[in-house]
Amino acid sequence: MPAAELPVIECCTPLAGSSLSEERAAELETVIKALADRHRLRIVNLLLRAGGEPVCVCEVQPLLGLSQGTVSHHLKLLVEAGIVAREARGTYSYFSLVPGALDSVREVFSTPVASS
Repeated sequence: MPAAELPVIECCTPLAGSSLSEERAAELETVIKALADRHRLRIVNLLLRAGGEPVCVCEVQPLLGLSQGTVSHHLKLLVEAGIVAREARGTYSYFSLVPGALDSVREVFSTPVASS
């Protein structure tokens, strides 16, 4: 059968589309970029394991085996992305996760529940 006579077959089901606007995707990009580093992932994990209690930078540094300046740099990026909150107590800085900060990332990767 010549190619011109082949039947046209629809092979794909139309997509429902993205639930993210361009603006929201740009906001989430900042958060995901901040998380896309092994040291920052470990910091977030440490803060999660702290159960909401603020953690001093001097406690984080030895656990990561990085210099204090490097840990401070990573924490600064997490604060700028809105994932971590910083609280000054005298000459020390304490850090904790912003409540709900990781929820938006989880929502991007979750499968919507089909309505019945």
